[in-house]
Amino acid sequence: MARTEPSAPERPSVPTDAESRYEPAKRPRSATVMPRRSLLIRLLAVSALVSVCSIMATAWVVVHTTAISLSKERGQALADDARIYDTLMGWAATHPGWTGVGPTVRRLASEAGHRVVLTTEQGRALADSGAGGGHAFQPPGNATATVNPLATDPELSRATGAGTGTTEASAIDPRAVGPFRLSAADSLNLRQIAGRLTRCLRQDSGVLAHVEVLASGRPRVVANDGGAIGASPCPLAVLDAPVSSEKKPLSTLNSLVDSCLRRRGTGPVTLTITGDWTPGKEPVPPASAVASCLATSRAQQLAPFVAPSAVLYVASPGRTATTFFDLSAANKLRIAGWAAAVVVVTVTVTSLAGIRLVRPLRVLTAAALRMEGGELSARVPVRGGDEIARLSAAFNAMSERREELETLRRDMTNDIAHELRTPVSNLRGWLEAVEDGLAQPDAGLVTTLLGQAMQLQHIIDDLRDLSAAEAGELWLSPVPVPVADLLSAVVLAARATAGAADITLRVTADPAVVVDADPVRLRQMVDNLVSNAVRHTPAGGSVTLGAMVEPVEGLPATGADVPGKPERGRFVVLTVSDTGCGIPAEELPHIFDRFWRAEKSRSRQSGGSGLGLAIVRRLAEAHGGEVTAVSTVDEGTTIALRLPGRRAEGG
Repeated sequence: MARTEPSAPERPSVPTDAESRYEPAKRPRSATVMPRRSLLIRLLAVSALVSVCSIMATAWVVVHTTAISLSKERGQALADDARIYDTLMGWAATHPGWTGVGPTVRRLASEAGHRVVLTTEQGRALADSGAGGGHAFQPPGNATATVNPLATDPELSRATGAGTGTTEASAIDPRAVGPFRLSAADSLNLRQIAGRLTRCLRQDSGVLAHVEVLASGRPRVVANDGGAIGASPCPLAVLDAPVSSEKKPLSTLNSLVDSCLRRRGTGPVTLTITGDWTPGKEPVPPASAVASCLATSRAQQLAPFVAPSAVLYVASPGRTATTFFDLSAANKLRIAGWAAAVVVVTVTVTSLAGIRLVRPLRVLTAAALRMEGGELSARVPVRGGDEIARLSAAFNAMSERREELETLRRDMTNDIAHELRTPVSNLRGWLEAVEDGLAQPDAGLVTTLLGQAMQLQHIIDDLRDLSAAEAGELWLSPVPVPVADLLSAVVLAARATAGAADITLRVTADPAVVVDADPVRLRQMVDNLVSNAVRHTPAGGSVTLGAMVEPVEGLPATGADVPGKPERGRFVVLTVSDTGCGIPAEELPHIFDRFWRAEKSRSRQSGGSGLGLAIVRRLAEAHGGEVTAVSTVDEGTTIALRLPGRRAEGG
């Protein structure tokens, strides 16, 4: 039976994308063209030029920035001195003598690159990192520092950030705790109490705090923001009570302070473990007198527990900063030598970089040659995110697309051979039967041959339309098309076929709905959907055609969104519903594939070309729309065609 849809307008005889892929194009062999200049050579030349310019500019900058370099060198020397001083001060604060300090001195000297010497105040060597090297140490006029944990150097302490809690009045290193060092058990117990206090502050007062452990092992609760904690229901004073091991040294310190105050003619005081004090009997001592006596008494009490005062020397040939940029002949030669060395290093590094740059290009070239030889799966590794990586990714995408197109070409060839085999075989068989005298060329045979020829033409037309749609070469002329009139025309054309199968056709479309589409292609889509529904609907069933404007969020489903103007940005949904056998859920995603059939046993002769729904999908996408399907087994199927459209103005 002939197709009922209007034929598409004639187009110039231009081969479609699918047709052109049936016959491989003859490609000329690519000639090997040697580049006039190697990329690596150009890269080396540019790098050498840049290096020479950089060296000249650097030499000029260095001459004018010598003062800054010297300042940095002095700063680095001060930092080294401060670090060495702080390390040795920590040793002195925690050891009663200097015995065994030699390894520490040698380690500090190795890290700083200087010679470190530690002597007594009388000049006797305690430790020398350069001892045994054949160079006797000659002490300079001024020592680097005096290492005395009971009298620290404020400048060097500030340079390292050490000495937190040390005041100018006391000048005692905080790591010198002597008899006040807690036992491990007492320290652990107090830290557990401090941890409970921080949780109490967070829960009861909303104060975020943490625990700091002093050098003595005693913890204290400190607010995270550095501010004062203030009044709190949490018993913070429990941390201020001395433990059993602290009571005796605290009493001894209190006695020493009271003796000092009596010599100054003032009354005694009561000390706490935190360093605070309260006055005792009259007369009340002034705060300055208490602070002075406390510092003296602490030094007296700690003296047996710390190392005696020592003199520190940090020396090396490079510690005296001088400039050599006088541009004498020797210095000019030195600069030229360094410049040549930099050029050699730059060229070497650039060569390695150039090789790394050229390697992926060679890989790309090899892959391209393999692709030219017919290897469709040629790919290159993609590393990094530079231009070559993007080029490699683009090459891989091109290779994948070429492989995909080649697969599509093979599939199209197989599809054409598969679909044309049956009608061509039938035509050949009947014609050979007539030629052999086994059949008479009567009217019935002519009708049969004509049916086979029409089926062949139908398959060819569908393949051409599908190929053009997949290649994006469809000619579309969208115009406003009244949907109700279109559906009525389709029903009228299909009524004879539907009536012969005892199937009822209905139209429930809004007469004001308008679709912006090519009328010929729109009729082709609806015809395919209706003919497909009729074929799969049993006798006594029905096929219903409908159309409605798809609601847009924030706008009414009917009427114009702006008075006097048609709605914009809307879509019209055309539906074709049947009461057929339905499609299983696992098959539903494949119904728009080429040559898919719900009934695998249906013959090609009576079952159509198998391309109708695939053509509908491609035509819908070409119009900027889509097609979907919903089906229930034994109840029926509804296919929805969603296309740009609206309600006509005044509709």
